[in-house]
Amino acid sequence: MAAQTSFADGTITAAVTDSRIGRVTINRPEKRNALTDAMWRALPAAIAWLTRDNLARVIILDGAGGRDFSAGADIGEFDTLRKDAETARNYEAGNSDAFRAVRTCPVPVIASVRGICFGGGFGLAAAADIRIADETARFAIPAARLGLAYPLDAVQDLVRALGDQAARYALYSTREFSASEAKALGCLMALHRLDDLDAEVNALAEAIAVAAPMSVRASKAAINAHSSHDEAAFASASSLADATFESEDYAEGCRAFTQKRRPDFSGR
Repeated sequence: MAAQTSFADGTITAAVTDSRIGRVTINRPEKRNALTDAMWRALPAAIAWLTRDNLARVIILDGAGGRDFSAGADIGEFDTLRKDAETARNYEAGNSDAFRAVRTCPVPVIASVRGICFGGGFGLAAAADIRIADETARFAIPAARLGLAYPLDAVQDLVRALGDQAARYALYSTREFSASEAKALGCLMALHRLDDLDAEVNALAEAIAVAAPMSVRASKAAINAHSSHDEAAFASASSLADATFESEDYAEGCRAFTQKRRPDFSGR
């Protein structure tokens, strides 16, 4: 089942292992993984590729090069692609599509963060379900230094990730904060040593991948419905939860519990 592909001339890559762990990598390390417009627009396609036909049960989102997660949007494009309100709206539509693809991905997304996680890069991490970092991680939202406003949906993700007051602090002051500060704020689920990050993230992904996929999807839908306060989202989450009780995996889980063995979930 292992497969891989790439988007935006290889600057966004997607891969899945035989154990159904997907990975989306921001692959522009020479520019600290700064995202071009083409990369923003490729991210939803990469996630869609990984989740079609239940290919991946969990996705790790990271930056290439072993140094930085992402420096955010490539400012070098702003003179042409973000030069006024009209072009900015079009540009930010691509940003919002990427944030939404991460936030509403049907399977959990784990952001694996090391080094710089600034601006839109921080926005992608904030949209993920779980954020895990190493001690080199640094976070900042420099929008107010550039004289622009951060997209509304991304601000909402930041509030969920940081809490109200810390999100205000980050956006108003543009100040950088460390991985340990992010952990103290609850933005990070875990903080690890540099050499341990990959193993710890992979171990978490493996634990999710062997869990019942329909149960995990129902849980994510329920949590997202709570965050959105949307009646349609609540109805969809309820339907997904109900479906688990009619699934083969529910029967398998009960059998495995009775037989004191590890269940083998099919996702059906």
